[in-house]
Amino acid sequence: MIGIRTATDWTSLTPVLLQSIQETIYMVVVTMLIGGAAGLLIGALLYATRPGNLFANRAVFTVLNFVINVIRPIPFIIFLTAVGPVTKLVAGTTLGTEAAIVPMTIMAAVVIGRVVEQNLVAVDPGVVEAALAIGAKRFAILFGLVIPEALAPLILGYTFMFIAVVDMSAMAGYIGGGGLGNFAIIYGYQQFNQEATWVTVAIIIVIVQVGQLFGNWLAQRVLRR
Repeated sequence: MIGIRTATDWTSLTPVLLQSIQETIYMVVVTMLIGGAAGLLIGALLYATRPGNLFANRAVFTVLNFVINVIRPIPFIIFLTAVGPVTKLVAGTTLGTEAAIVPMTIMAAVVIGRVVEQNLVAVDPGVVEAALAIGAKRFAILFGLVIPEALAPLILGYTFMFIAVVDMSAMAGYIGGGGLGNFAIIYGYQQFNQEATWVTVAIIIVIVQVGQLFGNWLAQRVLRR
């Protein structure tokens, strides 16, 4: 009858939901591992090549800074389609979980690079100058002194990016990227099923809260040391 909606069939939807959760976790973990490592290198390079810094190089810094400033403001839902050719080149397709990881990783690396740079710049320059004065190698100063000195803020920065990557994975559902975003669109939005939508929202909130709590705990442990 018109105006009456049958109850959600969770018997058939539960396996799909569990698969969607696995896909979301997979996308987030792979993106954080690859994008996180690339972002750390980008951020360290940005910091080190700044004028007057350890490996000052205006050309390298200007190019990296420009690329980040161009990519970072692009809304991710637009970025997904804009890098479609790159995604197809790397993953062989623009649909599915594997394909969604490509733009997610690129965007994560760019944003994390800026986050890393900002946290490294905040390190007391006097510490670097003292290390140089006693003859420490520049690479050793960067990776053995500056980065460890900024470790707690970096952990919080990566925690922030974890939440952003979860958001990216949800948006990837709009292009058939799988995961919870795709589940919410197909079984919630398109079928006018608010129950499925809110269950999806609740699961995403739980994932985000767990990540935030772990990041806060880890940062506190580092600060206490």
